[in-house]
Amino acid sequence: MKVCKFGGSSVASAGQMLKVLEIVRSDPARRVVVVSAPGKREKGDDKVTDLLIACARDALAGRDSSADAARVVARYESIRAELDLPSDLVEALREELSARLSAPKDHPGAFEDAVKALGEEFSARFCAAAFAARGLPAVYVDPKDAGMRLSEEFGAAQLLPESYAALKSALAPIPDVVVFPGFYGYTASGRLATFSRGGSDITGAILAAALGADTYENFTDVDAVYPVDPRLCPEAVGGEGIREMTFAEMRELSYAGFAVFHDEAVMPAIRAKIPINIRNTNRPDEPGTMVLPRRKAVPGRVNGIAACPGFGALYVEKWLMNREVGFVAKLLSILADEGVSIECMPAGVDSVTVVFRDEAFPEEVRSRAFARIERELHPDHISYSRGIAFLVAVGEGMRTTVGTCLHVVTALSRAGINLQMINQGSSELSIMFGIREVDLQPAVQALYREFFVS
Repeated sequence: MKVCKFGGSSVASAGQMLKVLEIVRSDPARRVVVVSAPGKREKGDDKVTDLLIACARDALAGRDSSADAARVVARYESIRAELDLPSDLVEALREELSARLSAPKDHPGAFEDAVKALGEEFSARFCAAAFAARGLPAVYVDPKDAGMRLSEEFGAAQLLPESYAALKSALAPIPDVVVFPGFYGYTASGRLATFSRGGSDITGAILAAALGADTYENFTDVDAVYPVDPRLCPEAVGGEGIREMTFAEMRELSYAGFAVFHDEAVMPAIRAKIPINIRNTNRPDEPGTMVLPRRKAVPGRVNGIAACPGFGALYVEKWLMNREVGFVAKLLSILADEGVSIECMPAGVDSVTVVFRDEAFPEEVRSRAFARIERELHPDHISYSRGIAFLVAVGEGMRTTVGTCLHVVTALSRAGINLQMINQGSSELSIMFGIREVDLQPAVQALYREFFVS
């Protein structure tokens, strides 16, 4: 049995929904379909979720939200007309949107969640109706009825553990194709709550884990995961994608900037050891990328290179630091008190560099932290550098091969890229290279040509 998730681009129009229908019809194992709200049809278009958020925020601010509400309704009317579905579907959307915008606003987060989740709800209702009208037995299932129970953290809700058993009990006996809206569930008190943005991936992974699926298929608009970010290296689009990666490789790459999906979104499927297949709705015959618990690694092979700008480095130097018990612990405690999350921490005998995202260290935080470090740790020198980017080379085949780091450094050196730091993870499947942000694009292009072209 397969659980399939289709993102916003896959349901952006009637034509795209018909592609989804044919994909589901082509494989009887595809028993559960999770859908996002309609995304952009072309460049410059609006995502339905963005329009709904605008509606909610206008209503909360006492502004007129009718214009954006009308655009939402018109978007669904366009889909309905092309699919020749009953007009009462759009009328139900219009009435429900009006009711939710008129609801009490005592809890802004809950109010916004209730409005913005309408995109997924009616995307699923329309898909189920389109499937059934074209001879594929399908049923819309409401998350509340199915037992998708979430915490009261509106906008960033977490799944309650008892949901797994409830979802299995509700969905497994259904003989038809289940069409399930992504992104949201309900709290114990009955209020609608959403996951973080991109939460349809989370829903799909949860259902795959709950039902013990053989595969979780994540349909999007790319043939496979590219080994580098095509925005930084356009030539990667014409090259071969990654055919297989492990969960560990995916986690390393997602954390360092890969934008296929949120690195935490698929954790339920990963914990259940369910393979994830990333595929293209527009080219469904392409095999896509398989994300597996384990794979046969090629010695020395780099499987992907992630690039992530926006870091800063706090440099602290003190003579005989290595003899001062607790120095680093005190330094980290000061940063923790300021809410700064650490990314990595290269250290020497008399110095330590703490790297974190620059946005977490604004001027007011930096001033307080510097004052405490000076007062409590008495360093010989302290400074902060901004504009750092990280390149992360990831590959299971790096574990057993000598010289991968040298290979990367040599390629960057030939491209005239100066390294500011190197840090290898304890798992030995990734190496992180710190460079200047201005060098990020040429560095990515140099490594792509080194490892994936030549």
